[in-house]
Amino acid sequence: MSMTRQRSRQQNKAGAPYGIDMPSPDLPEYSKVAHPLHRSSSRSKLDAAATLGPTPAAASSPRWKNWWVRTLWTLVMIGSFFAIIASGPISVILMVLGIQTWVFSELIGLASVPNRERKLPWARALNWYFLGATNYYLYGASIIRYFKRFVLMDRFLQPLATHHKFISFSMYIFGFVWFVTNLQKGFYKFQFTQFAWTHMTLLMVVFTSHCIINNIFEGLIWFFLPISFVITNDIFAYIFGFFFGRTPLIQLSPKKTWEGFLGGWISTMIFGFFASSLLSLFPYMYCPVTDISMNAFRGVQCELNPIFISQPHTLPHWLSWLLSQLFRHTVTTIHVAPLQWHVLVLACFASLIAPFGGFFASGLKRAFKIKDFGHSIPGHGGITDRMDCQFMMGAFSYLYCQTFINVQAMGVANLLEAAITNLTTAQLLELYQSLGMFLVGQGVLPESTVATASAAVGL
Repeated sequence: MSMTRQRSRQQNKAGAPYGIDMPSPDLPEYSKVAHPLHRSSSRSKLDAAATLGPTPAAASSPRWKNWWVRTLWTLVMIGSFFAIIASGPISVILMVLGIQTWVFSELIGLASVPNRERKLPWARALNWYFLGATNYYLYGASIIRYFKRFVLMDRFLQPLATHHKFISFSMYIFGFVWFVTNLQKGFYKFQFTQFAWTHMTLLMVVFTSHCIINNIFEGLIWFFLPISFVITNDIFAYIFGFFFGRTPLIQLSPKKTWEGFLGGWISTMIFGFFASSLLSLFPYMYCPVTDISMNAFRGVQCELNPIFISQPHTLPHWLSWLLSQLFRHTVTTIHVAPLQWHVLVLACFASLIAPFGGFFASGLKRAFKIKDFGHSIPGHGGITDRMDCQFMMGAFSYLYCQTFINVQAMGVANLLEAAITNLTTAQLLELYQSLGMFLVGQGVLPESTVATASAAVGL
C-alpha cells in the first residue's frame, strides 16, 4: 500500500490531473495555453483543429456549438444591416436611435437596485427624462444643421430652431431641479451614484451615437465604412484567434490573442481599401442626404466630390519592380482615390484603438461580475456587447471627416440662418429688396417682378 501511495505522489508531482490545480475545460482558453504543463498539448490540438477541422466529438463540444450559433447570428445581423441600408437613411437613423436606447437601457440596468428604486418612484423616470432631453438637444441641432432651409422657413419650427439651445438648457435644468427635490434621507449616496452613472452613460452612448447620425447625413458611405470596419475586424479577429490564437493579448479580455488582433487589423485594411473603391461607384452611398425619403431603389444624383475620384500615383522603383515581377508586366503607376488613403486611417483606428472600447466593456463587466450585458442576441450576449467598439469608432470617424475631409462652405443655408437669426423683419425686407434689384441689374429677373414684390412689402 505504501508503494502505491508513493507512486501516486510521484505521478501527482509530475503533473497528474489530481496532483495540481489544473485548469477546468470551462475556464477561458488562455488558461490552457498559459499553463506550462498544457502548452505543448494545447498547441498540437489547435494545430490539428486548424488543419483538419473539428472532429465529431469536438464539433459537439460547447466551444464549437458557440461557434456555429455565433456565426449564424452574425450572418443574420449582417443581412439585416444591408437590408436597412438599402431601405434608406430614415431607416438607418431609426436603427441607430433604437440601438442607442437599447444600449442605454442595458447600461442603466447594471446600476439599478430594484428594492431601493421601489422606494424612489421617480428614479427610473429621471433616467429616461435625461435621455429625452439629451436627444432633443443633440438631434435637434443635427436637424437644424442639415435641413436649415426647411426648418427656418416653417412658421412653427423657426422659433424652436432659433431658441434651440436655450430650450434644451431649460429642459436640463428642469430635470436637475426634479432630481434635487426628490433626494431622500438614507438614499443620498445611491441617488447621486445613479445621477453620475446616468450622465456617464449619456456621454458615452448618446453623444457618440449623435456623431454616427451626423455621418449618415454626410453620406451613407461615412456611416457604412466605419461600421463595417469594426464588424470586419471583429469577425476576422475572432477567426484568427479561434484557429491560430496562442498568445494572450490583454488580461481584461482573456480570450483575445495577439494573433487575432493582428489578423483582424490586416484583414480590415485590405477590406477597407477595396470596399471604399467599390462604394464610390454608387451615388446612393456617397451623396449627402438631402431627402430622408430616398432609398437604394430610387435614382440619386449629386455632384461627385473629388475625394472619390481616382488619381494616378507613381510608384517607387523598388515597389514597381516587385509588382512587375508578381504580375509579369511593367507596373509604374496605380490609380488610387484620396478616399482610399483616408480609409486606411479609419481602418487602423477600427483595428488598433476601437477594440479598447471592447476592453473597457470587459472591465466594466468584471466590475459588475457579469459575463454579458444581456442575452438578447444568441452567441453574442446583449446589444452592448456588439456595440462597445462602434460608439468610439463613430465618434472618431465623424471628427476625422469634419477635420480632414469636409470643407465647410458658406452656402445658401448658412447665409439664410445668419440672416434670420441676426436681422430684424425690416432688415430682412430690405435685404429681399436689395437682392431683387441686384438680380434685375444682372438681367436674371425682369424689372416688373421686383417692382411687384416691392409694392407687396411696402418698400
